[in-house]
Amino acid sequence: MGTQLLKFLTKQTHVSAIGVRFKTTSSHYVSSRARDPTFEKLMDNYKNLLKVISIQDLILANPKNQAISLDFLSNLSQKLHLNRGAASFLRKYPHIFHIFYDPKHSKPFCRLTQSALQIVHQESEAINASLPLVVDRLVRLLSMVPSKSLPLRAIFKVWRELGLPDDFEDKVISQNFQIFEVCDAPEPGTHILKLVNGVRSSSFTSSVENWRVEDCCKEDCSVDRTEIQFSFKHGFPPGMRLSKNFKAKVKEWQRLPYVGPYDEMTEIKRRKAGLMGIEKRAVSIVHEFLSLTIEKMIEVEKISHFRKLFGIDLNIRDLFLDHPGIFYLSTKGKRHTVFLREAYERGCLINPNPVYNARRRLFDLVLLQRRGLLVEDSEEN
Repeated sequence: MGTQLLKFLTKQTHVSAIGVRFKTTSSHYVSSRARDPTFEKLMDNYKNLLKVISIQDLILANPKNQAISLDFLSNLSQKLHLNRGAASFLRKYPHIFHIFYDPKHSKPFCRLTQSALQIVHQESEAINASLPLVVDRLVRLLSMVPSKSLPLRAIFKVWRELGLPDDFEDKVISQNFQIFEVCDAPEPGTHILKLVNGVRSSSFTSSVENWRVEDCCKEDCSVDRTEIQFSFKHGFPPGMRLSKNFKAKVKEWQRLPYVGPYDEMTEIKRRKAGLMGIEKRAVSIVHEFLSLTIEKMIEVEKISHFRKLFGIDLNIRDLFLDHPGIFYLSTKGKRHTVFLREAYERGCLINPNPVYNARRRLFDLVLLQRRGLLVEDSEEN
């Protein structure tokens, strides 16, 4: 297993809970992973969506004048990874961006089209309508941390992934003072978000446990309940060669008991679990984290900020690579993004939610590019 803990303990070979591989560099391990064409195609287009969202946020930053000059965007081209310049990128997506000349300033500006603004409002309404779910999501996230608290800056890194409103400090935290408490951290200028004493956080059921119950209740289920008791749903990339030894290792790992993401990991439990049990608990935590996200995906860099907070002593990226049947790691768009495999089918969420549906509409406009331009022009005029 490509993890810092096992590097330290073994000092000779990289040992995986599922298989055995020799010590390799991280870059080689990433490049040698089995590719999944569906996820790769999704990320090939999704990287452009992320650029669109960055520009959209800049446009919406000023409520009084939701437009920005092309000169301003051009200065940010390198930072936004607009390789062919701002104007070229904007013209590529006329269903989202409208370029116009402002005679007052004697230069071109850009604003969102009506179609794009409708999607912005749809997403905002979907988030506001799901605030009880947002609260539950945040409580679950805090419950997976041993201290039941997180730095507020860590929440800010994943607020969009968790479907939080951009003013979540007021709408979620302040409005639920009986659940959340914000206090000063030892480090100057930083704050800690924690659960109020008395809030029950040990009664949650993880998403993988729900899957096990659903799978056992199926009429055609032929799996012994003892076989599925500690199992995770697997689905390997097409074309990935699965040897008999690998399958045996997976089966052995599936049967391994572990401490769940919402259960307390005491020192006694840690010693009893052993290395493989500790590693499986880490898998359960990141699996649950991904289940809490709106799109069941996240940048590895963002989730890595929670590694120590969750009490995980392993390398997060290598953890994803060690379990290709549970997670899929993509390197498209100069970033590492991890997907929860079981949540997707043919590049779409199997069980979409209203916030995802709104974001998917924007993604569809990105995929549309300049097609259907005459229809859009008539709407703008």
